[in-house]
Amino acid sequence: MKDQTTGRRTPARPFDVVGFVPGLADWEREAVRLHPRPGAPSRDGSSVGGPLLWPADEAWPVCARMHQGFGTGLPDALPVPMVPVVQAFRSDLPPGVVPFPEGKDLLQVLWCPFDHEFPVSPWPVVVWRDSTAVREVLPQPAPDPGASHRLVPAPCVVHPERVTEYPTRDLPEELAEAWQDDFRRLSEAHPLMFFSDVAEAPGIKLGGYPSWFTWEGPVDCEACGRPVDHLLTVASWECDGDSWRFWLPLEDRDEDGGRAVPVDPTGLDIGGVGSVYVFECRTCPDRPVVHLFDSS
Repeated sequence: MKDQTTGRRTPARPFDVVGFVPGLADWEREAVRLHPRPGAPSRDGSSVGGPLLWPADEAWPVCARMHQGFGTGLPDALPVPMVPVVQAFRSDLPPGVVPFPEGKDLLQVLWCPFDHEFPVSPWPVVVWRDSTAVREVLPQPAPDPGASHRLVPAPCVVHPERVTEYPTRDLPEELAEAWQDDFRRLSEAHPLMFFSDVAEAPGIKLGGYPSWFTWEGPVDCEACGRPVDHLLTVASWECDGDSWRFWLPLEDRDEDGGRAVPVDPTGLDIGGVGSVYVFECRTCPDRPVVHLFDSS
């Protein structure tokens, strides 16, 4: 794995989720927690906020949508260079979690570092490419001087880790009601709450379930109308004041099990403690994407 020297391990869940709620076995999904940490990533490695392996014969993407400049003086529709958010090489990820398109081995996600009218969040773009076809690399433009630092992630190396997730807001209401006795027994037996503490991983991740604050799924493709698949969550924090108790990696705890590192390694502040969720339609041949913003 390139540029990743130390792994990150999420603690084992303190109870057997399926043992308490057997029906959830059919709803398990695998996700990849990226665990970004400040560093000096290279364009040849996976990263958050790091340099991209971008071909010299391909124009750097810009955003000309209506921006909310918040007093920066930026004209609403001035083209703005997008900034790198996530670069993920297939070879750096646990196998089988992220379905790369045929012939592609590199996922790149960029976004506009300004809020937009709707949704009021950065505007991402998704690029899949064959890294072996990149011969010369385009010099990366500097972020727009008016861009808010809170929407430009600090360069971070990543430590991809496979985890198993269970749905909360994506669980159909009728099933949640049918299994309410199982959930009650679980909550009575353990202080960590399933719905808020151990179901879905917080932080920046690929695959799995979105860790919604308020939205009730599903999300549909604008082209074909079918439900789309969760590709990426870009969150403000690795974990918050409650979720760290389970989701903070063992390597980031002190000898007493407390927090030994900050929980916001990227410096992102997306509407406070919000997240941007990127979905893609794997039914349509061009895999169109849709994104949503959600915050507490």
